[in-house]
Amino acid sequence: MTINLFDDACWASLRPLTFTRPVADLRIGILTIAEKWAKYLNADFGFQTQEYLSIKYAVKKNASLFINGSICPDQNLLDAISGTKEGEFLVAKGVVIAFNCNEELTYKQAEQQLKPINYEFEFVKITYPENIFANNPAEIRKDFELLTKGRTSAKISSTNQLMGDDIFFEEGAKAECSVLNTGYGPIYVGKNAEIWEGSLIRGSFALCENSSIKMGAKIYSGTTIGPNSRAGGEINNSVIWGNSAKGHDGYLGNSVLGEWVNIGADTNNSNLKNNYAEVKLYNYETKKMRNTNLQFCGLIMADHAKSGINTMFNTGSIVGVSANIFGGGLPPNHIPDFSWGGADGFLDYKLNKMFETTEKVFARKNVIFDDTEKDILTKVFELTAPHRYF
Repeated sequence: MTINLFDDACWASLRPLTFTRPVADLRIGILTIAEKWAKYLNADFGFQTQEYLSIKYAVKKNASLFINGSICPDQNLLDAISGTKEGEFLVAKGVVIAFNCNEELTYKQAEQQLKPINYEFEFVKITYPENIFANNPAEIRKDFELLTKGRTSAKISSTNQLMGDDIFFEEGAKAECSVLNTGYGPIYVGKNAEIWEGSLIRGSFALCENSSIKMGAKIYSGTTIGPNSRAGGEINNSVIWGNSAKGHDGYLGNSVLGEWVNIGADTNNSNLKNNYAEVKLYNYETKKMRNTNLQFCGLIMADHAKSGINTMFNTGSIVGVSANIFGGGLPPNHIPDFSWGGADGFLDYKLNKMFETTEKVFARKNVIFDDTEKDILTKVFELTAPHRYF
């Protein structure tokens, strides 16, 4: 089977995380949304996304099943989608969930041209960035069951203290002298990932392929560290997409970090306001603050963003693509894409300078910073110009 995951209006509301990817490429739980659907359906997948992103995230021309990339799969959805016939689309409360069609339509065209089939069950839809960490504990549990069902964990060293049975190590995964507690959810350690000595980890937790947790880390429930990453310090209910580093002491809570992000030593974010009020986040559509209706909400940091040592982030901070933050004091809650500076003010982070840094970052992981990546970032630089207020 071949499927395409389409972006709906949530692509806009999920910015800045989606400036550099389709919605279905967001990671929540252990896998990206696209990987979840592919695993459940045993399918190859492509993307219906923004034109400038399609050079990297291409559509599959031979697909007849199109699925909303902001929706996480479950058994009821799988049954309903598998039951659709050609010329039908699945819809719930005005949301197009999926459509079955032999020609490449957009979801809006499908809504106009195909026969509606109403879906009556609840489902998880990722509409805003904070929905990622809010739904992450449940999605880790679902992905854990999906990935480990009928399989046996690799051997786990006896130097660890294991509390509970829902622990799964893939081939090459390692841990020594650490406490792994699954009383509150499962713990998944990916292929060739490593938990260093003295770490304290409470599930639900996922450490993806080729990543590591540094010595003495304190990791709380609902946390995912994506592939090829390094994490340390204190982390609570947060998602790091992958190829990123939060390797030092400092607190990260109720947060989402994108790809190629680096957090300097002793960087901290607040996830609770002093007056316990509901947290607001910057909205790219209105250019105003939007109420999340959450009391706990920390840092949303887009791809390629960096922070220097001892950076302090306010409750409900949005950090844009390729922003570079440093210096003392508290920077504003919205740090625009391609910003360079801190509490004392910002300048444009020039593309040529950003490219020089990114080429070095990619080289450290043996990845080529090619023209495709440069073209996408150039387009994002242009798109985000109206949000740079300095």
